[in-house]
Amino acid sequence: MPNFKRKMTAAIVSVVLALPCMAEAAKALPRYSVKTIGDIVQLHDNKTDSTVSVLIGTSNAYEFVIHGKNVISMNTPSTTALRNSPGLNGIPFLAPFAIRLDEMDFYANGKKYSFDAGIGNIRPPIPTHGLLTNTHDWKLVTAKADANSAYLVNKLDFYRNPDWMKQFPFAQTYTMTMRLKDGTLEVNLKIDNLSNQPLPVSIGYHPYFALPETDRNHWSLDIGADTHWVGAGSAALPTGEKEPSDTFFGGDHHNVPLNRLTDKRFDDVFSDLDRDAQGRASFIIKGDTTSIKVTAGPKMKAFYLYSEMLGAPVRTGPPAAVGGVAPARPQIAPVAYDGPVVPLTAPNDVPRTTRGFVALEPLSGITDDMNMVQKGQYNELQYVAPGASWSDSIWITPSGY
Repeated sequence: MPNFKRKMTAAIVSVVLALPCMAEAAKALPRYSVKTIGDIVQLHDNKTDSTVSVLIGTSNAYEFVIHGKNVISMNTPSTTALRNSPGLNGIPFLAPFAIRLDEMDFYANGKKYSFDAGIGNIRPPIPTHGLLTNTHDWKLVTAKADANSAYLVNKLDFYRNPDWMKQFPFAQTYTMTMRLKDGTLEVNLKIDNLSNQPLPVSIGYHPYFALPETDRNHWSLDIGADTHWVGAGSAALPTGEKEPSDTFFGGDHHNVPLNRLTDKRFDDVFSDLDRDAQGRASFIIKGDTTSIKVTAGPKMKAFYLYSEMLGAPVRTGPPAAVGGVAPARPQIAPVAYDGPVVPLTAPNDVPRTTRGFVALEPLSGITDDMNMVQKGQYNELQYVAPGASWSDSIWITPSGY
C-alpha cells in the first residue's frame, strides 16, 4: 500500500510539473495555419475551429467548416466530382458577366458585341453565369498564415484564353485573395484592365447556404436592400419595373419568415442596398441558433436571391428555351489529376431538396446590367479605365456554429 501511494504521489507531481509546459505548448500553437494538399489549399483558424478549403484551379472555396459543420451547401459527393464538374458548388465566381443576359449579345461603351454559340462555352438563348465556372486556369500566387489571418492569392489571366477573348474582347486579369480571419471568410477581387477600352464590370458570386438546423421553411431572411426588380419569363430577367422590397415580401424586408412563404420560389435581384458607415451591405439567413451573414463592399451594387421550394429540383443551368427544352450543356473534359485525394471534411448529410438552401449572391450590378444600361433602364454599371484597376470584397460570417 505505501508503494502504491508513493507511485500515485509521483504521478500527480509529474502531471503538476507538466502543466506549465503544456500551457506553454498551447500558447506556442499558432492561431492560423495553411496546408496545401495537391491542388487544394486549406486555411485554418485554430481558435474558432474553422477551415476553408479552396480548389486552386477554380479559385473556389468549396468548404467553410466550423466545428465539423459546413456553412456552404454542397451538391457533390467528393472533391474528385467537384474537380471534374464544379457546377454551382462552393462559392463560384461569375464573370465576365453575372447571372443572366437577355440575348446572345451584350453592350459596352455603346457598342454591341455578339456571342459565338459555336465555341461551346455559352449556352443560348440566355447566356448564364459567365465563362469561368468550369475553368481550372487559376494559378496560385501564394498561400500563407501570419499572426492575423490565413490567406491565399490566386490569379487568372483572362486575356490568355482565345475562346474567352472571342466572346468578351476586353483584356484583363483577375486576382482573388481569400482570407480567413476571426471566423470570417473574406473574398477580395482585383480586376486589372489591360485593354485600350473602358472595361465593364459585371461580376458576382453564387454561394449556396443551408443552416445546420431544421429546414428552409423554418428560417428567416434579413434582406438589406430597399428595391426589388420585377422579373419576367423563366429567366426572371428584370423588366425595368421596380417596387419596394417590403411590397415584394409582403412585410418588413429585414424580417422575412420563410414559414409564410413555403410555396414561393425566389429568383430575384435587389438593389439600393442598406449601407453601414463603411459602405457595406448585408443579407442574412437566420435560424433559431445559427445564422449566416453575407456582406458586400461599397462597389457591389446588388444582391441576387435564389431559393427553390422544399422538394423542388435545383436548376443547374440556364432556363429552358422556347418549347421547354433546355439547351445542351457544354461537354467538360475530365481533369487530369494524379495528386492525393482529399475527402470532403463535412459531406452534406441532408440533400438540398430535403433541407433546402438559400443562395445569397453579391453582384457588382443587377442581372443583365450591361444590356439594361443600353435600354436606359439602369445607371449603376461600373467601368474600369484602360490601365486602371477595380477592387472590392465580400465577407461570409457564420454565427452559432
